[in-house]
Amino acid sequence: MRKFLLIGVAAATVVGLGAATTAGQTPRNEAFRLIGLFGDALATVERDYVVPVDDKKLIEAALQGMMGALDPHSSYLPVKGFADLRERTEGQYTGVGLTISSEGGLVKVISPMDGAPAARAGVQAGDVISAIEGQNSTGLTVSQVSEKLRGAAGTSVKVTFLRDGEEPREVVLTREIIKIDSVTGRIEGDFGVLRISTFNENTGRELGETIARLKRGNPAIKGYVLDLRNNGGGLLDAAIAVSDAFLERGEIVSQRGRRPDQILRYAARPGDLTGGLPVAVLINYGSASASEIVAGALKDHQRATIIGLTSFGKGSVQSVIPLRGGADGALSITTARYYTPSGASIQKIGIEPDLEVARSEAEAKIVSRSNFIYSEAAYATALDASIGAERKGPHIPHEAPGEAWDKDKDYQLERAFDVLRAGGNLTRLAAAPEGIVVTPPGTAMAAVSPEADETP
Repeated sequence: MRKFLLIGVAAATVVGLGAATTAGQTPRNEAFRLIGLFGDALATVERDYVVPVDDKKLIEAALQGMMGALDPHSSYLPVKGFADLRERTEGQYTGVGLTISSEGGLVKVISPMDGAPAARAGVQAGDVISAIEGQNSTGLTVSQVSEKLRGAAGTSVKVTFLRDGEEPREVVLTREIIKIDSVTGRIEGDFGVLRISTFNENTGRELGETIARLKRGNPAIKGYVLDLRNNGGGLLDAAIAVSDAFLERGEIVSQRGRRPDQILRYAARPGDLTGGLPVAVLINYGSASASEIVAGALKDHQRATIIGLTSFGKGSVQSVIPLRGGADGALSITTARYYTPSGASIQKIGIEPDLEVARSEAEAKIVSRSNFIYSEAAYATALDASIGAERKGPHIPHEAPGEAWDKDKDYQLERAFDVLRAGGNLTRLAAAPEGIVVTPPGTAMAAVSPEADETP
């Protein structure tokens, strides 16, 4: 914290000073010189720009630019943005229900929130927000787009979305109070389905309550599906609580900063809420951050079978540091990377499923041309993985439903049930049901569909 306050003081005292020579200067003196350079630039804009300027907006934009140059997830939060962040993590806010991020001047959807206006309108992970109320949104920050999308409940906003291979789509979204029920659950046959839509302050408690309710509904329950698809993440504490609910012992996740002494490890406590029953976890490329921590922990401990598609790959830790107690907003700054219990980095790589399953043939086609998958690896400024590994390139998913598959059925969920029926043992898993395309290793990418190798 002292570092940030010191820079603020320095900026106030050297604005307008001329540049000093750099010969023999220490790094700190060089930093002061550059702050002076910023002051000179600000003074020039104030004096010579064609119309009067708002100093506050200019400095906030400079802070956004500085943080954005670090990586896609570091940002400056103005006072309202800081308040909005706290509101979202408490489980309720007013808006359209999107988790978004920015790269290369474009704001993209990481995931739509379950049941929210955007999800009901068909918005999907990877969609680009190209215009809001008819005005081009290119170059806007995440905070600026969020501010335009939010508003009073009952009011509407017109948003244009771009999606690979499709014409621009303009939709009118009516804002509403987004009360985030982080965890929902239901019984399907012999199994419980646990859906976690986001990780907030209530997630751990809601998960425990939901598992207890499902047990009461079916005391002979034989296993659980944990659905983390299109879950853009949230709080670290919530991810630890969810992982702990299925584990008896062992490390859940570690985070490592720039120095050797900045290593934190989080371990499970005794008490598996499911009593050791088989668990299948569903993920896709909209599963990010906290979702990946849970999937990685349960996979490494061989506590669950991971089903679906490789996750987003957002394996970095953001610490929110208030500036002057929050009076001047806050910095959301990347301070560490996450690692799974086996020491694997999540960053840019994601969690690979044990059973790779596309939800549809169209989704399989996207994976076969993975440059169209919206993932952390797509960011030009993404932090590296630190372990030399890379995300898997274009390939055909092992399974995808064919034309004969009933489109009203969720194929990934059905395969999760098959895994649970086999006791979580993939070697005992029954053959793929009728109507399923199973891709043998080494098959050419064109096998996904006749159009899979067309030029984008």
